[in-house]
Amino acid sequence: MPFDYININKAAWDRKVDIHYQSDFYDVKGFIAGNCSLNTIELDLLENVKGKKILHLQCHFGQDSISLARKGAIVTGVDFSTVAIEKAKELAIETNVDINFICSNIYDVNKHIDEEFDIVFTSYGTICWLPDLSAWANIISHYLKPNGKFVFADFHPVVWMFDDKFKHIKYCYFKSDPVIEIEEGTYAEKNAEIKQENITWNHGIGEVLNGLIAAGIQIQQVKEYDYSPYNCFNETIEVNPSQYRIKHLKNKIPMVYSVLGIKSI
Repeated sequence: MPFDYININKAAWDRKVDIHYQSDFYDVKGFIAGNCSLNTIELDLLENVKGKKILHLQCHFGQDSISLARKGAIVTGVDFSTVAIEKAKELAIETNVDINFICSNIYDVNKHIDEEFDIVFTSYGTICWLPDLSAWANIISHYLKPNGKFVFADFHPVVWMFDDKFKHIKYCYFKSDPVIEIEEGTYAEKNAEIKQENITWNHGIGEVLNGLIAAGIQIQQVKEYDYSPYNCFNETIEVNPSQYRIKHLKNKIPMVYSVLGIKSI
């Protein structure tokens, strides 16, 4: 590629970590006290994880990974941000949880992990940072045991078509040229005095599903939701506890989707 998107994005995420760790959005104090960071959407797909080996890709500073470990899973969390993984390890000590965290970008994870897992899990704002979903799907398939489960939840690609105020269509639904933008603040702390360059890609649902199918993952379920479990967008209103919509769009657009897949034998 004509630009070093991995290091540009890594630098951006390294800068965000401390702000996120201290934000009300992530509520680290409540998390340390015992709160679970996982949402009903993914919990329903994960089901009982006790004793299951789970690979959590793009884990940020590890709250979901630790939540899974608290439920009895044997968890390996992976993220490309050095600062995020350092914080994840600190948080594991703070919560007294035995867990393995690895610093690696997704495409290089085979340099660090040589084992299979019962479940591969990734969620919310992850694949937009990846240019190649065929390679992503092959990595997921590679690390799943036969009949292993892939659990995925993410923001719906329709959401990424809009401008920041959800007033008009600004971006293509389908993957096209990378979206290169300067972000001020972050989704977790919109007024934070921080500015960074981000490079992302939009991916339609067809691209996601066909990549997984080609990698040998049988799609069991796809669901779409007319709300976000996170208040991370502009112009939002809380319609139910921890369910947010764009106020003027109401329930007219999908905001999140989930995928459950099983690796073929």
